[in-house]
Amino acid sequence: MKKDKVRGELPDTIYYTDELNEEFSPMKIEARKIDENYDYGKSTFGWKLIRFFLYRIVALPIAAVFLKLKYRHKIVNRRALTKNNKGSGYFVFANHTNPVCDALIPTFVSFPRGVFVIVHPNNVSIPGLGNITHYLGALPLPDTLGATKNFMNIIKTRISEHKAVMIYPEAHIWPFYTKIRPFSDLSFRYPVQHKVPSFCFTNTYQKRRFSKQPRIVTYVDGPFYPDESLPSKEQKTELRDRIYRTMCERAKNSNYEIIKYIRKEND
Repeated sequence: MKKDKVRGELPDTIYYTDELNEEFSPMKIEARKIDENYDYGKSTFGWKLIRFFLYRIVALPIAAVFLKLKYRHKIVNRRALTKNNKGSGYFVFANHTNPVCDALIPTFVSFPRGVFVIVHPNNVSIPGLGNITHYLGALPLPDTLGATKNFMNIIKTRISEHKAVMIYPEAHIWPFYTKIRPFSDLSFRYPVQHKVPSFCFTNTYQKRRFSKQPRIVTYVDGPFYPDESLPSKEQKTELRDRIYRTMCERAKNSNYEIIKYIRKEND
């Protein structure tokens, strides 16, 4: 792949040792503690009205303009999801390669269905935004047993409301990475538990003719259903493997490497 530098704080080359746990996001935020007092959102008319205004009227147009102007964003095979728009709620899995776009793209992949995104607490700790992120769909991972109960309840609620729940199983951001990193099967217990389909999308980075900024092309695949002939523990592993293989194949469509990632050998 040809590599060009995109202006910003990101380096041309990143050396890594641990694909599962290293984080390379340029955003450095001190995470708040997510305890039993954290508001994951409600289903009241008033809450839904505020969410509609912030999510549909304010955030959606800004996100659409940003993605189109900066990255010429394109979605391929979105009909795989729209066929399910009158069906059950579902889970969506994707690669984690952009701190800004990864918060925006799920909305357009699942549109017109509302989407809620499972995130690291960092994402709800941004000064000035922390009090409204639950309206925009952020579901931060819990830090306490009380918060875990609330977290599991809100996922159940959103799925019962036929919403999309978005998960980045790689967990850590590797900006502009063009492959799929190994990820655990832990988060795949959700579709097994709730007996609903899963989808995946893969963001790829492609060369633009007159710009050093890449084009983001998002490929959607699914539905994937748990294999109920297997025990539940094996169901989540088998589901993870199918989705991982699909994402690896889609990632081959990337043809533009902005940052070169090199494994650092242990001394």
